[in-house]
Amino acid sequence: MSGESTQHIDPQHIGIIMDGNGRWAKQRGHSRPRGHKEGAKATRRAIDACQELGVRYLTLYAFSAENWNRPDFEVKALMELLELFLARETKTLIKRRIRLHAIGRIEELPASANKALRKAIDATAEFDDWHLVLALNYSSRNEVLDAARSFAKSVAAGEIDPDKTDWDGFAQHLYTAGLPDPDLIIRTSGETRVSNFLLMQSAYAEFYFTETLWPDFDKSHLEKAIASYRNRERRFGKTGEQIATPSQA
Repeated sequence: MSGESTQHIDPQHIGIIMDGNGRWAKQRGHSRPRGHKEGAKATRRAIDACQELGVRYLTLYAFSAENWNRPDFEVKALMELLELFLARETKTLIKRRIRLHAIGRIEELPASANKALRKAIDATAEFDDWHLVLALNYSSRNEVLDAARSFAKSVAAGEIDPDKTDWDGFAQHLYTAGLPDPDLIIRTSGETRVSNFLLMQSAYAEFYFTETLWPDFDKSHLEKAIASYRNRERRFGKTGEQIATPSQA
């Protein structure tokens, strides 16, 4: 989705690349699964903080398509943690009227995790004020490939004229159709790459990198990221002068 300047407006959609669980555990002599459990606590804090700060959309990079390459015991622990998180948090999401979404090749998740996820999505489907998006088995490149396939099928069926399709029309075939693009992308743990996360949607996003490991991330860190965002000039291709002096309707 394209948009006009949001200078001096707080982000309405934040995406977070939650990184550092393993390093947090290693520094303390714990197992990697223990680090992921502590990371789940940080996830709960981030959801609460976003609602308290008025951030309507939060997208969390929970499990990438590349994460299947990790040791089997760790992948198993992550899937079990996902199910546990959904079992514990769905009632809270309902209470706080937060709608759950999932993006990625969800159908490739283990059957029990897929079932728990879809149950939680259905249970919160009526809400629209607050949104939590979990990127699971997600790869931005896979997303573009899947979108292109979907678009091609629509063209072949005569539903779309490709010569008259703009970006907004094509974006309806992305996993994020119906959701606004992120205003701010945060990555924890000191890494400064985006790791195949929302590449198309973050074309005009601001990026914030912090050394803080994800299990240590809390509301104060989120507030620092938002403060940094407020100090940036969001031009969307315009000049600074145009932003300072908006055109009159």
